[in-house]
Amino acid sequence: MTKEKNKWSQPKSPPPPLFLGKKERDLVKQVNDELIERVIGQAIAYYPIDLELLEHTNFHPLYNEAVVKSFLPPVRVHVLIDFKGQETKTDKYGVDKMTKIDVHFHKRRLTEDQDLFVREGDFVSYGESFYEIVALKEPKELFGQVDHKIEIVASCILAREGMFDGS
Repeated sequence: MTKEKNKWSQPKSPPPPLFLGKKERDLVKQVNDELIERVIGQAIAYYPIDLELLEHTNFHPLYNEAVVKSFLPPVRVHVLIDFKGQETKTDKYGVDKMTKIDVHFHKRRLTEDQDLFVREGDFVSYGESFYEIVALKEPKELFGQVDHKIEIVASCILAREGMFDGS
């Protein structure tokens, strides 16, 4: 009886995780880019605050808000919009109606391709209306990897008349 040589041997290092590498993340980015831009086709005009002028801006000492803000020219961004509708509140000052939207940005497309970073206080134009970004969150991880967030969700409220004119 002849001795057979063992064909199988222990690898020196474990294999990389399946479906979790850079190639897979790039594929997910490409598919999301195509879906958002070519199939869904929703877009906004994003108005970022001019940070260079922010250093010279007069902020209110108590509220830490600027009365006059300066914005950079708008940037067209393809997004997913979740229209939240109109909410009516009644308090001692009267009735107030608030229209809200959630803007879902594709994070890698935004930061890598457009070099844009979303911040509270910036404005977006959706349809004929202007909305102010009041809250941000990053709720989804790609493949459960904590270092790879896939989206940024901006909660926005309709800007009051005269607060922002888009020019």
